[in-house]
Amino acid sequence: MKSGLSASAVAVRRALPPDRVIPTAIPALDRLLGGGFPRGALVMLEGNAGRWSIAARLVATVTHRALAAIVDDGGLYPPSLERAGARLDRVLIAPARTPLGIARAVDILLRTRACRLVLVLTAPDLRAAVWMRLARLAQRAGVLLVAIATRASASLAGAAALRLDCTLERVLVYGTRGLWCTFAGYDLRVHVRKHHGFSTGATPAHVRAVNVPAGAMARERAIAPGSQTQAPQRRERKHAVVR
Repeated sequence: MKSGLSASAVAVRRALPPDRVIPTAIPALDRLLGGGFPRGALVMLEGNAGRWSIAARLVATVTHRALAAIVDDGGLYPPSLERAGARLDRVLIAPARTPLGIARAVDILLRTRACRLVLVLTAPDLRAAVWMRLARLAQRAGVLLVAIATRASASLAGAAALRLDCTLERVLVYGTRGLWCTFAGYDLRVHVRKHHGFSTGATPAHVRAVNVPAGAMARERAIAPGSQTQAPQRRERKHAVVR
């Protein structure tokens, strides 16, 4: 089975110089961001779904040419990164479970300047002064610092240069109808909540993450707006997965 991410067209923002961004390899998301994630910035991925999929694609892009570091609180599954295209021989893993341990690991990784990307799988609740110090270290080192959380704390939201909110829109299934169908992926709506380089409020990017056999027919099940806890609507639409 193969996995991939695709995205629909969105309004193009003013492009940043290529040497100032790290592309996500998701075309519409890169257009939304003016080329990709800004180098030397603290970036926040928040929401109810898809954050790790975007992060995995980013790790894959970075490790084609450079090193990436992941501060792991125990939730990392390296084979998933490898299936997303990441080179595991270029991934540094720093185990850390406590907020203090995570902050220290990030501090050390940023000061070494050995990695182009530092990814925090679960953003801890740190004081505003700590997040601001880490954001300044990332800026001075020219390293992209990405933190993942369901919702950013006030201290992290204030320090972040970019905040992306990822919302689940629909799920994709294939195979037998009913209880025995197989989960194939999902569609996300990615909205820019904050960006130091641009004004917010632009058209969100629509991102599709799929994991189905080549040529398989998948069906969409829409999620009721404003509620990801309700059962998917019964109306389905068949479509062929295109990569």
